[in-house]
Order: sequence, then C-alpha cells, then structure tokens
Amino acid sequence: MKKIILSLLFAVVSMGAFAQFEKGTKYVNASLSGFGLSYSKQPGFCMNIEAAGGYFIANEWMLKGLIGWDHQGGANTFNLGAGGRYYLKNNGFFFGAGIKYGLQSAGGDTDVIHNVYLPLEGGYCFFLNDHVTLEPALFVDMCFNHFKDFTKVGVKLSFGYYF
Repeated sequence: MKKIILSLLFAVVSMGAFAQFEKGTKYVNASLSGFGLSYSKQPGFCMNIEAAGGYFIANEWMLKGLIGWDHQGGANTFNLGAGGRYYLKNNGFFFGAGIKYGLQSAGGDTDVIHNVYLPLEGGYCFFLNDHVTLEPALFVDMCFNHFKDFTKVGVKLSFGYYF
C-alpha cells in the first residue's frame, strides 16, 4: 500500500512540475560536458562549460541563447549561440537545435580558428523541486567548416532553473 501511495504522490508532484513549460516562463542553466563523456577528433583532455538563458514563446517552445568555453588539448574555444528547444507535452523530454559560433585560440596570434556549429541535443528534465532541474542530454555539435576535425558528440549534464 505504501508503494502505491508513494507512486501516486510522485506522479502528482511530477505532473505539476511540468507546468513550467508554459508560455512566458523564463529559463537559465549551466552545463558541463567533457571529462571523457564526449568524443572529438582533437586530441587531449576535453572540458566544456556553458551558460544559457531562454524564454518560452509558446507552450513547450523555448528560444534560448548561450555562451560557453571549451578546452581541448592546449586550445581554448569561446562560443556564442542561439537556438530553440521543444519539450514533449506532459513529460520532461526535450529536443533542441541552434547555431553556434566558436572562436578557437591555441595561444598564438596566428593560430585562431573560426568555426560555425549546428548543435543538436536531446535530453530529459528531472525536476528536483518546482523550479530546479537536473538535465542530462546527448549532444552533437556539427562543425560546418571543419566537419571531420571539430565535430563533437557526447553527454552533458545541466542544472536548469525555470521561473
């Protein structure tokens, strides 16, 4: 009996949390990837930190902007981008796409590389309370101008706040 009551309570709480995907809701997040959870042809240790903010223009549809930093081997990349997300109704699954510009520097003035990416993602929102989420996602950052060298796939972990 306890299991049934707890299951019903969990279902009611989690269904109420998805009201956060309504028009007019604002969103901020911070994500972390790399640490052996992503793959790129570039050698060396990889780490990515990203911050994003968004606004729901309609129920389940969010527009967002992002800023980020990648470290791969001895090179640093600063990213700026925009995109959108679609949340499946009444559950926490989301799918996103956008466009991202990356400026990579290996330390010298002549070693600057400009890349344009098509970031794709799919993930799930685990609501920790009415506003805070833990969002694991699979991602692909497809590089337009250096596809085989700079395209990256992996897993990222984000913390989101819906308000």
